[in-house]
Amino acid sequence: MSTTAERPIIIEAAINGPTRRSRNPHVPITPEEIASDALACFEAGAAIVHQHDSDGAASAARTAEQSIETYRLILAERPDAIVYPTATFVDPVSERWGAHRFLVEAGMLRTAYADPGSVNLGPIGAAAGSEPSEFVYVNSHRDFAHQLDGCRQLGLGPNIAIFEPGFLRVVLAYAEAGTLPPGALVKLYFGGGGNWSFGLPPWEASLDMYCSMLDGFELTWAVAVLGGDVVECGMAGWALERGGHVRVGLEDHRGPNTPSNVDLVRQAVDLIDQRGLRAATPDEAADIIGLSPR
Repeated sequence: MSTTAERPIIIEAAINGPTRRSRNPHVPITPEEIASDALACFEAGAAIVHQHDSDGAASAARTAEQSIETYRLILAERPDAIVYPTATFVDPVSERWGAHRFLVEAGMLRTAYADPGSVNLGPIGAAAGSEPSEFVYVNSHRDFAHQLDGCRQLGLGPNIAIFEPGFLRVVLAYAEAGTLPPGALVKLYFGGGGNWSFGLPPWEASLDMYCSMLDGFELTWAVAVLGGDVVECGMAGWALERGGHVRVGLEDHRGPNTPSNVDLVRQAVDLIDQRGLRAATPDEAADIIGLSPR
């Protein structure tokens, strides 16, 4: 893909997630804080904002209620905004993914998470005295099929997290079979270290491996470094050279400083500008990905 000024770059901002204020005081928590931060990120150059709500074990209805409260504030000022929530850690998958149905009924959603595999997350426990995590983020093949079916039924583009190379093989199987719903955005997640030591490390060779897998498929993709800094480590720049897009935000970021989400979006915008490119607006991002109208 050509790296010219005609190619807008999508920036997704993941603005809170598991990151706590004990690590970074800028993390937004309440619906009002999340909405304010999201609006500032859109103003700075983000095209998509992803948020977590306060209770990861909430029901689908409660999760949707919290997101609706946040999205009303965002969409009142930015009707073009592309927003989507995270998973809730409850079973079965119909409940875990079910918040999206309420959000579509409220007219607030254009994309939804759809995760194609399972991964161990949290501390490894290799260091003396450290406690290994028991948390496994579980998505069976049947779960992923359920998420994709929901995307088709509701007209949502699947926003897909690739934690491991095997995850991408699943997505490509759907793409090859012609059964991947339209509007897919594939995010290549690299483990930055520490509690995020999953998958491939954030090396240029790792990205080249993923790019070789994607070769021949017309899929929109972006990079993220969980437990690191996607710009500072070079991953964002390598992605721009290869036709990709970028995810930033306090959900992912780990480093010696405590930037805000807006700081991280601006850092990505500066890099994009330096490459002679420009950040995509939400409307341009929707066109690039192929999202249906809200």
